Amino acid sequence: MSRADPLSPIAAPDSDGANTAGDEDASSHLSQAVTRAVRNYLAELDGQMTTDFYQMVLAEVEAPLLREIMAHTRNNQTKASIMLGLNRGTLRKKLKQYDLISDKS
Repeated sequence: MSRADPLSPIAAPDSDGANTAGDEDASSHLSQAVTRAVRNYLAELDGQMTTDFYQMVLAEVEAPLLREIMAHTRNNQTKASIMLGLNRGTLRKKLKQYDLISDKS
């Protein structure tokens, strides 16, 4: 895994919960990926204005984040809420918002 590749996978935690790549490296990779994606999007606008950009970016990031965390925790909402630092009710609301669980769950 090359340091120059901001989209390389983030290392999984060790058995003691420590991140093998280091939290700074992981957040740096994510930050670089976001920076590159935003720059590319703005360049594609070619000077045109956009609205609700903040909400669009949040939705584009939040949905796959929730999908991956739920897959990682095997759909265990309690574990997912702990990993994300969210209240379980908030997690359920967001999962419903992105159609990742049904209203009947």
